[in-house]
Amino acid sequence: MGRVIALANQKGGVGKTTTSVNLAASLARLGKKVLLIDLDPQGNSTVAIGVDKDQLENSIFEVLVGECKPKAAIIEVEQAGLDLMPANGDLTAAEVALLEEGMGPKRLRKALKKIRNDYDAVLIDCPPTLNMLTLNALTAADGIVVPVQCEYFALEGLSALMDTIETVKSQLNDSLHIDGLLRTMHDRRNNLANDVSSELVSHFGMKVLQTIIPRNVRLAEAPSYGESILDYDAASNGAIAYLALANELIRKTQI
Repeated sequence: MGRVIALANQKGGVGKTTTSVNLAASLARLGKKVLLIDLDPQGNSTVAIGVDKDQLENSIFEVLVGECKPKAAIIEVEQAGLDLMPANGDLTAAEVALLEEGMGPKRLRKALKKIRNDYDAVLIDCPPTLNMLTLNALTAADGIVVPVQCEYFALEGLSALMDTIETVKSQLNDSLHIDGLLRTMHDRRNNLANDVSSELVSHFGMKVLQTIIPRNVRLAEAPSYGESILDYDAASNGAIAYLALANELIRKTQI
């Protein structure tokens, strides 16, 4: 059975979408069958991987509200070597619909049961908030990767996220596991970034992944071309870091 991993942090601007897209592409490059699910109404992962979010026949919205089967919403992204379940602004309405149903937090898990065996890994790019969509992701996931920016306020909100994870484990998904905290946008020349990195290790110990994602211009540029970093600049430090992350997660989680 494929491992479902939620990429989540309610704090915005931490590299969550960058990690979702490039980790998915890296796992695919390493021979894994990967599905990337965009669960953010902004549709940033959809755009970043080269899909027009305004020209979708079906999306994750239709899946969540029961208007189409999961397979009908999947797009093959040939260049990146992975499958995508895209999103756009329609997804905003899904939260209201889910709140009105008893199956609200479990709808995504129910949908993924039909397709997760087709993949080695299913990555879910969550919105930057602890709402019903994120709750669906955590309820459906086996593991969670938390991107954390190596800057001031890095620990802000992490305690709330950890509390949410524990609540989900106790009430909705007792198999949810923290696969790791991922340090992103790290500049080793910056003393503050090094201090924050050390503080994360001090607070969370082995939960902090060994791989560190550097602050890298090529990583910032790639989404505007609709490409993963591996297709945009495979020799960049960003590409090398995300391949290292994929290898670390393969070893750690047996994907």
